[in-house]
Parts: sequence; structure tokens; C-alpha cells
Amino acid sequence: MSEHTSTGPAVPVTAPTAAPETEMIPTTASAPTTSQAPAPAGTATSAGTAAASVTTADGQLGMHPADVAYLPSTAGTPQTAHDADKPYVTIVLPCFNEGEHVLKEIDRITAAMNSSEFTYELLCIDDASTDDTLEVLHQAARDYANIRVMPFRRNGGSGTARRIGTQQAYGEIVVWTDADMTYENERIPELVRILRDDPSYDQVVGARTTEEGTHKWARVPAKWLIRKIAEKLSNQKIPDLNSGLRAFRREVSLPYLRLLPPGFSCVTTITLAFLSNQHDIKYVPTSYAKRAGVSKFHFVRDAYRYILQVLRMVMYFDPLKVLMPPALWLIVIGLVKGVVDMVRHPFYFPASTVLLIVSGIMIGSLALLSDLVVRSRTGV
Repeated sequence: MSEHTSTGPAVPVTAPTAAPETEMIPTTASAPTTSQAPAPAGTATSAGTAAASVTTADGQLGMHPADVAYLPSTAGTPQTAHDADKPYVTIVLPCFNEGEHVLKEIDRITAAMNSSEFTYELLCIDDASTDDTLEVLHQAARDYANIRVMPFRRNGGSGTARRIGTQQAYGEIVVWTDADMTYENERIPELVRILRDDPSYDQVVGARTTEEGTHKWARVPAKWLIRKIAEKLSNQKIPDLNSGLRAFRREVSLPYLRLLPPGFSCVTTITLAFLSNQHDIKYVPTSYAKRAGVSKFHFVRDAYRYILQVLRMVMYFDPLKVLMPPALWLIVIGLVKGVVDMVRHPFYFPASTVLLIVSGIMIGSLALLSDLVVRSRTGV
């Protein structure tokens, strides 16, 4: 993992960045622990080839320690650095087979951040790419002073990359974006300023005004339907449920990171987790360009996962909204059918009528038990 200091000016509440000491833990238990000294400003350092063993605050890393290279030995909040030494912003950039254009994206992000007032780090995560993405990232780390490279030894999905990147972030504000040239990454400082200037918001999302992805004819109605389901279940207006461009307060997000799935629906999860726990989200309209390279989105599989993840998240925080309506409908339909059956055939209850009523009672009981479990949790 390469560590670099920020050369940009500091925000009012943050002193200039200096790279924190990072303790690297070799995979061999008997090997001595080595320490990496901070890199001078404007230079790049290499963390070596040993894989790190990481235990996060919530006990979940999502990958075997041997599959993640160059991770700091401290999980969650880096404990070896003083607050004044940390960058204000960490931009998490998952990369999977983006070698042809990732350098252009890095140029665009660093140009925007260098011209802003924020100290920052760009955490580039190579998700076991099969092309030359990792080599391009290592070269970029030598050319740019604010880049850290975190390579995975096996593919874990964009959700895993974003979760681990957020856990290992040094910044108070974490930005998620993609490396496929689709989002307006030059507007990242604008999103960060909203969080800095207005403490009432915990997340800012770039709400796309157009759809330029593959299978557009099917994605538009599918996303609209999933978004409406999420709005109904969360009682919130959601202009864009699964935008990949967002900035949020790292401290607020930490309890919800263990809920993130490994795939694309991680952005849906973080949105619903914030909304379900009264963390305000501001939506900023943004444009969305046609992606560079080959899309990793599979319509049928990923649409199914989106719907399943919406239901799962609402069930996790408010199971009554999912289970109680069908339970009540089954009971009401069963009772009405029972009355009709009594009128048509006195003292005769068909098995279907009994099944409707009993099914409704069972689902309603499950809803109440689930709600008690949710309310009895001490944490998220």
C-alpha cells in the first residue's frame, strides 16, 4: 500500500496532512512486525508484498486476510495517527479491469481536489483485475502524492471494496464514486462542501438526471419500480436510489458497513440505512455519461438483488412494514370468504378459508416477533 501526504490547503478545522505511520503485519505469525515510516510530501512509498491481517471494529472484513494485500494493521479508525495528521476527505475508488481509462479518472479527481480547499487521499482499490489496472495504479501512486493503492488478491465485488475502503479511510468525509468515467467527479468538492457547511446532512448523493447504462429499455422501468418500492417502505422521497457518486460522514456510516452486500446494491443499502435511522440525505442533480469500457452490470441478476436488498434492509430496520400488510390482508380476505361460505353453505368452512386465516395469523405473529427483535437490539 502506498501512502502519500496531501499537498493541498487544509480546511478550517483540519491541519495540513501528514501521512500516518502504518504498521504492516506479515502473514507469517513468527515473522517480526515491521513499521513503515511516513513518506515525505510529494513522494511515494511501497508497503511491500506481505498481506495484512485485519480485524475491523465490527469483526467483519468480508474477505480472508490473505486475500487483501497492503492493509493497515489497525481497523476502522487508524489509531496511530493524530487527528490533525489525517486528510479531511477520503475518496474510495474501486477498480476492476479499468486499466484503459482509470488514469483519466484519477487525473480528473486529483485536479478537482487539488484546486479545492480540502486535504484528501485517493484510495484506489484494485479488485483483482485481470488486465493491467494494478500496474497503472502503482504508476499513478508514483506520480501523484495523494494516492494509496489497495490490491485484493481475489475479486470481492464493488460492495466489498467500498466497505473495506471506508473502514480503512483516514478522512472524516468519505466519497464513493466509480472509475468508469460516468459520474461528474469534478464536482466531488461541491458535495464535500455541503457536508462541511451544513451539519444537518449526513450524506450527499449525486442524483442522476439521465440513464446511460446498458439495457436502458429495461433498466429505466426496473429502477423506477424498485425506487417506488423503497420510497413506499421507507416513507421517504428518493430521487436516485443507487447512484454511485455520494459523500457521507465516515463516523455515521461505520455501524452500517457490515450490512453492505458485496455487489452493486451496496449503494442502495447505505441509502436505506441512513434514511431508516433518521440521517438526512441531500440530493444534488448530476449528469451521467456513457461508461468507458465493458459494463459489469447483469440486468436480471442485479435487478433481482436490488429488489431483495430493499426488502432486506426494510425488514432489518422496520419488519412490520413488510410483513404486517400481507398478514392483515390474508386475515381480512379469509374472514370475508368465511362469511360468504357461511351464507352459501351454513356451518361449512372450506380448507382454503382456514388456510387464509391461519396464514395471516402466522405471518402477523412473525412480524410482531421480528419487530421485538429489532427493538431489543442494542446496536444496528
